[in-house]
Amino acid sequence: MLPIYNQKSRIKLVVAALALLIAAATLVYTNVLVRRVSEREQQQIRLYARAQAFIINTEVNSNTNFVFEEIINANTTIPIILTDGDNVLGAKNMGLPPHLPAADSVRRMKAELTLMKQEHAPIVVTLGAGYKNYIYYRDSQLLRQLRTYPLVQLGVVAALALLAYFAFSYSRRAEQNRVWVGLAKETAHQLGTPLSSLVGWQEYLRASDRFREEPIVEELGKDIRRLEIITERFSNIGSNPVLNDENLLLTTRNAIAYLESRVSKKVKFSIETDLPTDTPARLNVPLFDWVIENICKNAVDAMQGRGSITLHLRRVRVRRSWLTRRATGPQLAIDITDTGSGIAKNKLESVFLPGFTTKKRGWGLGLALARRIIQNYHGGKLFIKWSELGRGTTFRLVLNQ
Repeated sequence: MLPIYNQKSRIKLVVAALALLIAAATLVYTNVLVRRVSEREQQQIRLYARAQAFIINTEVNSNTNFVFEEIINANTTIPIILTDGDNVLGAKNMGLPPHLPAADSVRRMKAELTLMKQEHAPIVVTLGAGYKNYIYYRDSQLLRQLRTYPLVQLGVVAALALLAYFAFSYSRRAEQNRVWVGLAKETAHQLGTPLSSLVGWQEYLRASDRFREEPIVEELGKDIRRLEIITERFSNIGSNPVLNDENLLLTTRNAIAYLESRVSKKVKFSIETDLPTDTPARLNVPLFDWVIENICKNAVDAMQGRGSITLHLRRVRVRRSWLTRRATGPQLAIDITDTGSGIAKNKLESVFLPGFTTKKRGWGLGLALARRIIQNYHGGKLFIKWSELGRGTTFRLVLNQ
């Protein structure tokens, strides 16, 4: 496999580990801040309670005025409700509208008191003659925001990471597209010159009395036609190929017929179909033939030149788009099943990566190119439907009708 794809999983793990480390550090640090602010607010409430007791139990003088101004009125953030155990005696920082009807005010005050009882234990204010008041309180708005800040921060970081991932993936795919297209155009261009020369030599040999009846001339013509098909394939990859309504069964039979005469006679090909014989599919024939050849040649190699390859044509259930909830249209499938060595489960997706190969002299581009042709140019799908080591593999090729 190409080095960049070998390292891709490792890079993902490193990035994920760094993201988790940052998230953990953020949560720990924020929790420390929350604990400190919470402890400070509890100290403020205890001071507030002592100030209340001092004012109630002391005659009015300059000291009580100072305590009232600097402690009681200084609390502008922490919601507080003062009760005698049964009745609400007063409240502060509740955020109630000034013109709220009395009934609604009482109802909301009781609701807040219930929440306060659940959140913190009350602070007891001891009065003269054994009487007691109770101060209930909730965390300030600042403390509540500070508690939710890590979640907001992590959400923003996750959104940015997701956006960066999609941007990177799009950029990488665009770069791969440019490489594929550039390679295909250059290959088609390079094949054009010697192909033109071969056509000229064939015409010369046909016109020659010496070689007119020689079988080599016709064999040369077959090779030239094959090179023309290959050139057309690369040319189609380097541009937007034209899709036409083609007879799927007939096109598949033609692709297999070419292969049958060029592989081991111990490999048996068969085509089964659940479709009417004239069922059309949207195809570019040269590229479609290329896909069938790549998959079947891999199957022949997996069977070591001995076994069977079955192509089953069927209609597949129409799937609806999760975005529009509309039908994507009729779809046809070709299941290509071989009796080869099978593919390990941990390599089912890797086989489509450029550079992945089990052959000593292979480039590992056949299946990657096949998937690209089906998905990018035909709007279909190519995936491994089933595989078992020692029994074989089924590739499913999905096309639009």
